[in-house]
Amino acid sequence: MHSRRTVAVMSSTTSPEPTGPLLVRVRAVMPALAPAEQRVANAVLADPGGVAAMTISELAEVASTSETTVIRFCKQIGVPGYPQLRLQLAAQSATENIRPEVGGDIEPGDSLDDVVRKVAFADERAVRETAQQVDIDALAKVVTAVVNAPRVDIYGFGASAFVALDLQQKLHRIRRVAFAWSDVHMALPSAALLGDGDVAIGISHTGVTVEVVEALEEAAKHGATTVAVTNFPRSPLARTADLMLTTAARETTYRSGAMSSRIAQLTVIDCLFIGVAQQVLPDARKALEETATSVRGHRLKGSE
Repeated sequence: MHSRRTVAVMSSTTSPEPTGPLLVRVRAVMPALAPAEQRVANAVLADPGGVAAMTISELAEVASTSETTVIRFCKQIGVPGYPQLRLQLAAQSATENIRPEVGGDIEPGDSLDDVVRKVAFADERAVRETAQQVDIDALAKVVTAVVNAPRVDIYGFGASAFVALDLQQKLHRIRRVAFAWSDVHMALPSAALLGDGDVAIGISHTGVTVEVVEALEEAAKHGATTVAVTNFPRSPLARTADLMLTTAARETTYRSGAMSSRIAQLTVIDCLFIGVAQQVLPDARKALEETATSVRGHRLKGSE
């Protein structure tokens, strides 16, 4: 068995710091918070501007907890103390300027016009907030690893399977050897055949999909560089990986795991693909032209 490569920016013994705008960080760490801290987080997310005007005692009372818990919550999201939390909440509330009727959740009685506007708003916000918090250093390391990898395995299940297939197709078109797996009985044997220099990428919005975590752990045993693509930087998947790329999607009614999270994942995947393609030019350009030519005969005559 090969020894695991030491390219990690995090490990299973570390607690990754959330990045990006304040409210994005709050949502990112929510699953890892203690119940009392989650009540504070829910109060902050429900009314950021209102909390910005509260004293620490008032917020503790609203969240049915103690001032000490509020301070612990601040530390969990990377804020030194409560005064800094209020300042950041006030600043973010002033700049976001979100119209409630557009930014709110989809309701059963919404018209189709409302649904279209809310879906478009949620997807646009997922892309924007994902771009704001992406770790460029980690992305650069993943790009380098994929460029140099003899083989790339990509694991995704459920809605994430479509994202895994998209990345596999993109990499394949620029002559990167890549395989996407959405069946655990195929993913695990494939992971067992990886070795030093290979890359294994696990995609899971929640970061708790057992099959993805298992596949990444199996790949790590054999020396592959492991990458997590997830919305939650303190999830089991993130702790399993050498490198992590995070998204910033908010799940909404009727669309759990299926739409805004997938759009955010595709944003990260596209950035990764472009980064790889830039490193292998002009071969990538030539490969894209050749693959486009190969299917040109399957377009209707007269089409561009």
